[in-house]
Amino acid sequence: MSTYVLVHGAWHTGAELEPVAAAMRKAGHTVHTPTIKGNRPGDRKDSGLAEAIRSIVDYLAEHDLKDIVLVGHSYGGMVITGVADLAGDRIRRLVYWNAFVPNNGECLNDMVPPTYVGLFDAVHAERGDGSVVLPFPIWREAFINDADLETAQRAYDVLNPHPLKTFQDKISLKTNPADMPIAKSYVNCTEDTALPHVLPWHPRLSQKLGLFRLVQVPGSHELCFSNPARLAQAFLDAGRD
Repeated sequence: MSTYVLVHGAWHTGAELEPVAAAMRKAGHTVHTPTIKGNRPGDRKDSGLAEAIRSIVDYLAEHDLKDIVLVGHSYGGMVITGVADLAGDRIRRLVYWNAFVPNNGECLNDMVPPTYVGLFDAVHAERGDGSVVLPFPIWREAFINDADLETAQRAYDVLNPHPLKTFQDKISLKTNPADMPIAKSYVNCTEDTALPHVLPWHPRLSQKLGLFRLVQVPGSHELCFSNPARLAQAFLDAGRD
């Protein structure tokens, strides 16, 4: 049995991954679902990527977690890459679930279409608190296209404003992912259109991992809401030795 740490994406908290974690625990694994700094209830929305990464490094240290499978979703890929660079001795395998894979000096905004960058900047300017939110039509059609409207709305209602600075900050790495001496996997949901298929998650971003295991599964970017049991199995397939 393994210890998994599931790191959520933008606008989420660890709580949204609990249904996935429950299915994995039922199979006998230990699963943690921390919330990244900037997404905790009451957090300021002007925090940056380095603080986000440090919050998960600190979580691993506080819980003395070792030999873990560290999973990151979407924006969480930025975070787990930074964690691996700082605390790689605690990690047995990195699993990227439709996640961004940065090299040193890259930011999340470098890897998304310019239309998203413009949208985020406009929303950020309107809100005035350092945060950005995702408009529901984009959520419904591009992020959770495999769910019915009721599920999509219920999921949207639990999302929280996300610090835009974490999308803009360039990551500082001693070692790029492809050169990290840690096993890696990429879980690709085949109906995920949160990034357009002309700028795909896989293989455009996954190939930056160097040698990696590919696990493909039907579903959208938000499979944690639409089919958590299916996603749990994909994580177990990705995380096994």
